[in-house]
Amino acid sequence: MDESRRRAYLRAMGIDLWVPRGGAAAGDNGLLTTASAPAEPPRPPPAAPALAPPVALPPEPPPEPQSDSRWEPVWEPDWEPAPASHTAPVPADARPPLAPSGRQPRPGPTPPAVATLPPDPTGMDWDTLAATVAGCRACALCETRTQTVFGVGDRQARLLVIGEAPGADEDRAGEPFVGRAGQLLNRMLAAIGLDRDQVYIANILKCRPPGNRDPRPDEVEHCRGYLARQVALVRPRAILSVGRISAQTLLGTDTPVGRLRGRWFDYGPDAIPLRVTYHPAYLLRSPEYKGKAWEDLTALAKRLGDRAD
Repeated sequence: MDESRRRAYLRAMGIDLWVPRGGAAAGDNGLLTTASAPAEPPRPPPAAPALAPPVALPPEPPPEPQSDSRWEPVWEPDWEPAPASHTAPVPADARPPLAPSGRQPRPGPTPPAVATLPPDPTGMDWDTLAATVAGCRACALCETRTQTVFGVGDRQARLLVIGEAPGADEDRAGEPFVGRAGQLLNRMLAAIGLDRDQVYIANILKCRPPGNRDPRPDEVEHCRGYLARQVALVRPRAILSVGRISAQTLLGTDTPVGRLRGRWFDYGPDAIPLRVTYHPAYLLRSPEYKGKAWEDLTALAKRLGDRAD
């Protein structure tokens, strides 16, 4: 090959040095030529790319229950998505319809407002005391009563009979002991020589508890001053307490009537002699205790100076 053409090829290929196989020799142009270009040293193979860390795969879901399985999906309200805060209001025509009557149900009745505590009856005369009791609204019994039951009888009597609370008959009549129990009480008094109008009869409570239930402590407390003033105005020589509620309230104890009867107690600052006996209503249900009630009545008659025949 022509030398000039060879050099042009070599320059085009980017080779400036050509050494023939026989060894290095200077060309006519002063460049070293070679018979054959030495083989290039082998290049190292490219490094393998670094492996990325293994990706954690999610656990496989549990297998679907078979059709004959007893498993049933459970829906919990807490799983429901919370409504967006910008939810548009429900239009009026999409709201649930009203009740069949066309009106929304009315709310239930609210408890009656209880008035302030009753005024201090100390120093009241009979008329003022009776009027105060008639208008009393110190507890919720004022909402269910027909009328108050103040008391009846001789306001200067030697004997004061104190019962528990008005019943249905007393609530209608406004007078204590007017039903069957009242009729038996009249016979008990007559047995020791006393008429009904010769004694004064009152109750621990001045209003009937609904369903003839036992008086509640707050109800007893509201009426306590009224009864104390009645005792102070009558100034009896003795008190006959009939029934559990009456005896336990007057004596401030929870001892049963059967253990309280048969002896005397002193009541109040004037130490008025007090005798406990069974309530006439109880004697109607348990007439076998009438003998013990008769013992209480005869002891009361002796204390008053009147002996039974």
